Amino acid sequence: MKKDIHQIMEEQGIEALFISEIHNVRYLSGYKSDDAYLLLIRDKRYLITDPRYIEEASDNCKGYQIVNWRDYNGVGYTVADLLLSEKVESLYFEENNISFDLFSQLKKETKAKLFPVKGIIENLRSVKNLDEIVCLRKACEIGDRAFSRILKDIRVGVTERELSAKLAYYLRIEGSDARCYENITLSGARTSLLHGIPSDKPIEQGDLILMDFGAGYQGYLSDMSRTVVMGKATEKQREIYSIIKKSEEDMMASVKAGVDARNTYIASLKAMEDSVYKAYHYTGVGHGIGLAVHEKPFIGPKSKARFVANNIITLEPGIYIPKWGGVRIEDQVIVTDEGCEVLTKSPRDLIELN
Repeated sequence: MKKDIHQIMEEQGIEALFISEIHNVRYLSGYKSDDAYLLLIRDKRYLITDPRYIEEASDNCKGYQIVNWRDYNGVGYTVADLLLSEKVESLYFEENNISFDLFSQLKKETKAKLFPVKGIIENLRSVKNLDEIVCLRKACEIGDRAFSRILKDIRVGVTERELSAKLAYYLRIEGSDARCYENITLSGARTSLLHGIPSDKPIEQGDLILMDFGAGYQGYLSDMSRTVVMGKATEKQREIYSIIKKSEEDMMASVKAGVDARNTYIASLKAMEDSVYKAYHYTGVGHGIGLAVHEKPFIGPKSKARFVANNIITLEPGIYIPKWGGVRIEDQVIVTDEGCEVLTKSPRDLIELN
């Protein structure tokens, strides 16, 4: 395992830990598919899945005993049997990632006392090691190459849905993992929809086109947003774009190991402090990224996180005006002791397409 979770369990007095969040399962075990759980008991490791994934789990999860839950007629029953065989008296489970049905099974079938925990694995995941950083760099490089390709396909009459499909195709042929998250490709007034779904709306002259997308490399993700203009930008489009570009630059200048994430949120506001558009900014201006597209640390007005070296985060200030449109610029950076290193290399200057 990348980091010694058993040592953490010992330090916190955790006899057994049940892990149900799939990214946490992958982080600890190397498992790459779906429908799997981990049960860690003192120095023992069990991966619980069903027959569809037994072979793959056996190949990828060295050091884990692979258990088929169908032999026990349910995940909860499987856990209960293992706890009984290991004489476990207390079980800790991830409170944010367990269904009521599974919790009910555990409560009914096991004699162990149940205790909820939160954030143990997520805190480990927030600081990347060198292997993870290599994968995240490659994911960003794939995203940059796909963005360069999609610019050539943006023209009047092409629909958001068509551009979204082409962008997904370019990400894949440039080397992205086959299973990755959906991109956001919006145009015109629809760019005010922060996480809108691409539609059949055609690109029109003068439209803003907002693209929020990323690649995956060995499970690790990139996340980048760019906003371009179809044709010549209006004065208002230029003004808002320049505010967001400066906002992101101020955020980048604020990032450094030891800095509170909330300070980076405050930095995002400087460029729009005296602007009428400040009322249209979104407060969630960044997040950690790794195996999941949104993970610790989060950047906003209520953030309590403090950056540490090798956090990998996105910075994504935006202004979103209903029925007019929105502008977002998003980049992925590594936190260092001296500041931050930008991993996404695509141009941040306003692009006007002919």
